[in-house]
Amino acid sequence: MKLLGAIEAGGTKFVCGIGNEDGTIIDRVSFPTATPQETMSQVMDYFSGKSVEAIGIGSFGPIDPVIGSPTYGYITTTPKPHWGGYNLVGAVEEQFQVPIGFDTDVNGAALGEYTWGAAQGLDSCLYITVGTGIGAGAVVGGKLVHGLSHPEMGHILVRRHPEDHYEGFCPYHGDCLEGLAAGPAIGKRWGKPAGELPADHPAWAMEAHYLAHALMNYVLILSPQKIVMGGGVMKQSQLFPLIHAKLQELLGGYVQHPALNEEIGSYIVPPQLGDNAGLSGALGLAKLALDRK
Repeated sequence: MKLLGAIEAGGTKFVCGIGNEDGTIIDRVSFPTATPQETMSQVMDYFSGKSVEAIGIGSFGPIDPVIGSPTYGYITTTPKPHWGGYNLVGAVEEQFQVPIGFDTDVNGAALGEYTWGAAQGLDSCLYITVGTGIGAGAVVGGKLVHGLSHPEMGHILVRRHPEDHYEGFCPYHGDCLEGLAAGPAIGKRWGKPAGELPADHPAWAMEAHYLAHALMNYVLILSPQKIVMGGGVMKQSQLFPLIHAKLQELLGGYVQHPALNEEIGSYIVPPQLGDNAGLSGALGLAKLALDRK
């Protein structure tokens, strides 16, 4: 079985791994995301001599994933210092000269859950991560969703909670979904990191309000067959039933389907691949690149 390389390029840390075509991760390493020079030096050292036949990269963004574009493979307008305009694919390709698969980290995770995880055997799924930021990727008709670029579902506008006066922290949009519901927003609004708030804290009902509004939009626009929710904030397991109930309230019975009614607990779920969703997705991107060769 062919060896594949995987890079989960996060804004906080990079995770690199080796795996095979059935999604099995054989080895992995992680290190903090520093400057491109420092970080990519560690990436190159890790893959050196490992004889991988393709490498998949799921990256923080925004990125340019459109093959044929002059800036394909670049990280574009990210607020992450030093990374704006960085040619990530070009750097890896120049060093290893193997096929490179490239997409957003959340599209990669969606591909991982679709291929080997919670959405295996289905035709479509949505993966949303709620952590330092919020992002979502989608598989529709068995293919990752792209258009002019890639989806930016973390930056949609949602209705404010009536008791929320926090202005939002997104540097581009202020009170978009990410600005109101990502981990930093929870910490700034309540004065403590999300992980330090008790399960019965009012923060979680407010968080469910925002996430359910977002999911309503995704359900009505994409109608995915499975929604997978990961990221650090979603490790607060009490969020899932709150989101289920709020989404049903917002939909108001408009969409009649068992998945949105009596089966909602198995429709909106945590990642089956756990913390490996992103890295497994990068393996999937490597496999797609190899298939295109």
